[in-house]
This record gives sequence, structure tokens and C-alpha cells, in this order.
Amino acid sequence: MNPSESRRRLASSRVARLATLDAAGRPHLVPLVFAMGPDHIYSAVDHKPKRTPLLKRMRNIAANPRVALLADHYDDDWSRLWWVRVDGTAEIIETGPKWERAIAALVDKYPQYRGHPPDGAAIVITIERVAGWAADGRA
Repeated sequence: MNPSESRRRLASSRVARLATLDAAGRPHLVPLVFAMGPDHIYSAVDHKPKRTPLLKRMRNIAANPRVALLADHYDDDWSRLWWVRVDGTAEIIETGPKWERAIAALVDKYPQYRGHPPDGAAIVITIERVAGWAADGRA
């Protein structure tokens, strides 16, 4: 899939899966909501129920900042299938301009955040590589 189409499809996705590695190299995969900037992907610890605000994905990023993010679309009409993967380096941001950009991007994308924006730490992924595939041939 060409890079601009990959980015368009990724940006329009409502959910993706974030892959991290723990300190022992074991993979951890979780669904998450996210927003996309020109060079970054943003997510944050929000008000949805969690056992702890110190999520495993956050601990993993602290141990190893290399991450992958995957968004995909499944349809029983297999001519509509596609996926986009981002490889990058993540950091945990708790305050400042990067955090504010992350929260603003999430609030802009998700109406659910407009009345109650995330106030926890943000994950900021610097995009290093975007790869994708689409069954519709726009590769």
C-alpha cells in the first residue's frame, strides 16, 4: 500500500493493537485508542476502568521503547481487507507540550473524551516506519 494511503487508513481507524516487549523480551499486545500526528502516534491512560494506572504497556515501554502498532480492517468480503503497521520508539510523557498535543489529538478524534479528557500519562510513539497491505490493490 502506498505510504499516503497507509497513513490515511491508519488515521481513520478507531482502534489499533500496540505491541510492546517486557524486560525479558516477552511480547505484550493490547488494543487501544489512538490519534495520529504527522510524525507521532498518541495514546493515553484514560478514565476507562483499569486495575492500576501503571499499565503493563507503560512498564514495558520504560524497559524497551521499541514498539509496533497495528490497525486492520476485516470484512467477510475479502476484497476489502487491509492492515497498516507502524514501527517506532515510544516514550511516556506526563506533562508539557508533547503531553498537551497528545491529549488534544485524542480529544479531537474521540467524542467520548470531549467531556472527560484523559489526565494520565501519554504514550508518544515516534513513527519510524509505516507498512501496509490492502486487498483492493492500492499497494
